[in-house]
Amino acid sequence: MSAERKVIQEQMRRVLLKDYLVQESARAGFGGLEITRTPMGTRVTLVCERPGILIGHRGELIKRLTQDIHERFQLDNPQIEVQEERQPSLNAQLMSEKLASTLERGWHFRRAGHSTVRRIMEAGARGCQVILSGKLTGERHRTERFKAGTIKYCGEAVHLWIDKGFYQARLKPGVIGVNVWIMRPSAKLPDEIVVKGVESRPKVPVIDLPPVEEGPVPVEPVVAPEVP
Repeated sequence: MSAERKVIQEQMRRVLLKDYLVQESARAGFGGLEITRTPMGTRVTLVCERPGILIGHRGELIKRLTQDIHERFQLDNPQIEVQEERQPSLNAQLMSEKLASTLERGWHFRRAGHSTVRRIMEAGARGCQVILSGKLTGERHRTERFKAGTIKYCGEAVHLWIDKGFYQARLKPGVIGVNVWIMRPSAKLPDEIVVKGVESRPKVPVIDLPPVEEGPVPVEPVVAPEVP
């Protein structure tokens, strides 16, 4: 088997595994997934809002989930680690799922979009963007954007500081795609420059001069030139 085919199969397996874990951990609040190959096997790190629901009583649910992953996706000795999301309002995947659930409960898309943006910005994000695409108000497809703060679309800042999440809201008219972009509070943009060493420079001493007495300004007499 060629190297290209192996890479494609591995990426397909990761995508299918993510879709499966999103469905299984929907009640726990799926917030992200990281797959790492180790000498001992494959470590799968799940980020959830409520990890207790996914682990179960005495770890029974997590053991069954590990067995299902081993049988379905043929992973070598899978080990699932569940982490709790401390700041759910700054997790793009969690906010996209909550926004989709809000739309499915009947909220108007403008109200739901503005409410999500406000909640993210109040949590301390430097910027956020919510994109809703689908049959929002009629039979024709349309796209609506809700934005606040600073958002980068290209460059290194996108890979370092932008967190992206996607989910689907299933309504009667059709499926609405929900995209959420969040710029983390710790983001450092390239145009933000801090000059170092300014405080360490010696200060110029200030000399107190005696006050100048105010008075009439002397005017020199004007002498007319002599006429020959």
